[in-house]
Amino acid sequence: MSAALIQQYLPGYPAHLRAQITQLHVQGQLGTYIQTRYPQVHAVQSDKALYDFCIELKQRYLKNAPLLDKVHFDNKLTIEKQTLGLNTAISRVQGGKLKAKKEIRISAFFKTTPLEFLQMIVVHELAHLKERDHDKAFYQLCLHMEPNYMQYEFDCRVYLLWQTLDKLSNQEV
Repeated sequence: MSAALIQQYLPGYPAHLRAQITQLHVQGQLGTYIQTRYPQVHAVQSDKALYDFCIELKQRYLKNAPLLDKVHFDNKLTIEKQTLGLNTAISRVQGGKLKAKKEIRISAFFKTTPLEFLQMIVVHELAHLKERDHDKAFYQLCLHMEPNYMQYEFDCRVYLLWQTLDKLSNQEV
């Protein structure tokens, strides 16, 4: 079961990295690995605080990107649905004009994660304001906004794996 989950959470990563994570899991050290690297949970707990966090990053790196109308934590975005963040544009007719509202939704799961993981998912969603596809330009923009983006993404995947494995082992007890 854990081998399938490791493949699910770490697809595309080299076999030696997946083997290291498997070894940490077998030794019961996966949680220690994450907690040692990222010991503190952030203080961004409200939708207002998340909006301010996003706007500050957007102003620093994406001044010419479209304005954000709404940013909020969403309880419907879950690990099980494999959706941790969404960047949407909702079009509405107002009078005789079509108005597009830009919105970012971040899984409420990120309320209890280290700041680096929240920053990684916010950077990811902000990058979609400029680059729609997950291509080379998209990841270059992510790295421009957060130089450690790739490491944070990997460690966030390991964190998600650890949380899932922990949840499954508690269900078996």
